[in-house]
Amino acid sequence: MQRYWFGDVEDGGCRPADGNPASVAERAATLGVSMETFVPLDWRIAQECGFVRDREEYIAKLREVTMHLAREKIAERFRGGDAELLSMVRMLDDLDSVINLLNERAAEWYLVAHPTFSRKYRTMPARKMIAIVGRQARGGMKQVAEEIDRLYAARTALMQEVSARAFEVLPNTSALVGGLVAARLLSRAGSLEALSRMPASTIQVLGSERALFSHLRSGTPPPKHGIIFQHRRVHNAPKAVRGRVARVLAAKVSIAARLDYHRGAADPAFIREASARIDAAGEAA
Repeated sequence: MQRYWFGDVEDGGCRPADGNPASVAERAATLGVSMETFVPLDWRIAQECGFVRDREEYIAKLREVTMHLAREKIAERFRGGDAELLSMVRMLDDLDSVINLLNERAAEWYLVAHPTFSRKYRTMPARKMIAIVGRQARGGMKQVAEEIDRLYAARTALMQEVSARAFEVLPNTSALVGGLVAARLLSRAGSLEALSRMPASTIQVLGSERALFSHLRSGTPPPKHGIIFQHRRVHNAPKAVRGRVARVLAAKVSIAARLDYHRGAADPAFIREASARIDAAGEAA
C-alpha cells in the first residue's frame, strides 16, 4: 500500500482521506518519505482516487493543508517558554540602548544650559546624574529627566521578571550562571533548542563574535569568554585561571542547556556537582 496525503492506494484501488483540512494535515504530518525511493507525485492520482475533480482543486486543497500545517508549527514554536523569554530579553536590550542614548543627550543639554555644572558629575553613575538633573532643571529638561528615571524603574522591573522567567525556562542553566546571564545566552543562541545543540567551545565565546572575527582576520588574541564573563565565577576569578574557569563553566552550561531542553526540570545533583567543579577550577593551582 502506498500512502499519500490525500489517500491510500493499494492493488489498483484507492481509499480517499477525510476531506477535513485538519484531518488531512494531521495525516500528512505522519507521512515519511525516503529520498532514495522518492517519486514526484502526479496530481492525477488524487483525481483517480476521487479526492479532487481537477488540478485547480488539487492545488487549492494542497495549499489549504500546507497552510494548516504551517500554522500548527508556528503555534507549537510559540507555545515554548523560550519564545516569550527571547522577546523579554530583546526588550531589555532595547531599553538599555534607549536609556544610554537619552542619558548622553540629557547630559549634553544640561551642560550647554549650565556651563558651570561640574564635570565630576559626568563620572557619576548615570542614574544618579539624571536624578540631579531632574531636581535642578526646569521645564522640558526636567520632564525628560523624570521620564528617563521612569525608564530606569521599568528596566529594573523587567530585569527581575526576565531573571524569574529564565529560572522557569532554563532551570539548570540559570542555577549555574544566574537568570540574566542564562537569558542572554538564550537570546544570542536564538532558541533553547539551538543553545542545547551548541558545543561548549561555542557557548564559551557566545557574545564575543566581534573579537572572534578580529582574531580570524588579523591574528589578534582569541577571546576567552563572551557573555559568561558577566557571571561572578568568571569575572571574579584570578586572571591566570579565568580562561580555565570559563572553559569549565561553558562545558557545564552546555550540559545544563541539554537538560533544560529535554527534561525541563532542575537536576539538583547535577547542579551541585557542576558548581563544585566550577569552583575548583577557580582555585589557584
